[in-house]
Amino acid sequence: MPTVDGKNILVLGLARSGIAAARLLREEGAAVRGSDQRSEKDLGPQIEKLRRLGVEVETGGHSSGILRGADLVVISPGIPGEAPILKQARASGIPVYSELEVASWWARAPMVAVTGSNGKTTTTTLLGRIFQRAGRPCRVAGNIGFPLSAAVRDVPPEGVLVVEVSSFQLENIETFRPRVGVILNITPDHLDRHRTMEAYAHAKARLLMNQTAGDTAVLNHDDPRTAALEHQVKGALVSFSIHQWMEGGVFVQDGQIVSALSGAEQKVLEVDRVALPGPHNLSNALAAVAAARVLGVDLSACARELTEFKGLAHRLEQVRILDQVRYVNDSKATNVEAVEQALLSYPGKILLIAGGRDKDADFSRLNQHIRQRVRGLILLGEAREKMEHAWGALTDTNLVENLQEAVRLAQQKARPGDTVLLSPACASFDMFRDFEDRGDTFKKIVEQLTAANENATITERGSS
Repeated sequence: MPTVDGKNILVLGLARSGIAAARLLREEGAAVRGSDQRSEKDLGPQIEKLRRLGVEVETGGHSSGILRGADLVVISPGIPGEAPILKQARASGIPVYSELEVASWWARAPMVAVTGSNGKTTTTTLLGRIFQRAGRPCRVAGNIGFPLSAAVRDVPPEGVLVVEVSSFQLENIETFRPRVGVILNITPDHLDRHRTMEAYAHAKARLLMNQTAGDTAVLNHDDPRTAALEHQVKGALVSFSIHQWMEGGVFVQDGQIVSALSGAEQKVLEVDRVALPGPHNLSNALAAVAAARVLGVDLSACARELTEFKGLAHRLEQVRILDQVRYVNDSKATNVEAVEQALLSYPGKILLIAGGRDKDADFSRLNQHIRQRVRGLILLGEAREKMEHAWGALTDTNLVENLQEAVRLAQQKARPGDTVLLSPACASFDMFRDFEDRGDTFKKIVEQLTAANENATITERGSS
């Protein structure tokens, strides 16, 4: 572990991960400066708490002299690699690390790190619950919203740190080494930042780069780009598949989830008992079982959690059924692959509400599903014209100005047995603070809908 006592460290970006990193580094004896583009008012009261810890804070932009004397720079994932301040740091020979990298220096417990274009938050949360059910001291942290810097010292060596990891965080690691590295899938996403699929896939693959012979990589054999990383595995390889038998892996056979990690095949539970909806979540479940088994969790703990864990807010979250129409909040679906999985998760026809800020997506990849599964498209946000160009000839298509108009139009067009699905395939920042804000707004609008007639019954509120 690098020594930071007495070092001068600059933390760029003072959102949750930046604040946690600054606090950790200060407590470990570093002289810490923090800098953020936002105003002090926008950053909130946490900034004053940092000052009381002795952190020097700069707001309203990065000044020209902020790098002076810095021994290293710690960055939040939202800061792109081509930012002028980072170019200046590297040109001056100052190391630049992600908060993930720095936090990992203090890890005492083994880390299970989960990445993927889709499903990583669900899988990370599920894994955390499996370990907790098995009686292992556990913290869930990382890109999930609770910084690793705030959790890393809380877990003893006999516990486990379950860490959600993004491609942005992996861009700036040097020694970060998970005991178990899980890659769920690699599909087009964040191309507005990574520019090419090759660069994006390379960033994801960095999860495995520091593993050694004693570590394990858990890879999705059904996803071609992920399966192609098998040759980069330095330790044990555990593959999972919902379509094929996997020697030494986790797979589906005759309607059962089967684990073969111990050599002999052991049944976990029946597929139809998994509480999470959709084939993509079945794949996530296999990944969680594989990672848990690597660290010795009994299959019974895995099975019990899979029957009870119904998912997270904004991820195929059933809001209500009204007039025999299901309303589903999938606001976290910010790329094409996530929307494809959502369209495959429900019977009947779908009224799809989509749109937002484009991430350089190829929407035409959904053409077949739109034609076959979608009764009507309701498009909003900056990307609506691009989406209309891709899909407008395939089904009934309407462009609207806001989410409330979209929901009410969907209600008018839906028939009994249909699903009204918010699954945007875009980022939210054109109209909302984040995907949670978008999803919460959708839920409030849906909850305010009234039945088509006074005798209609409203049932089944809650998530699925």
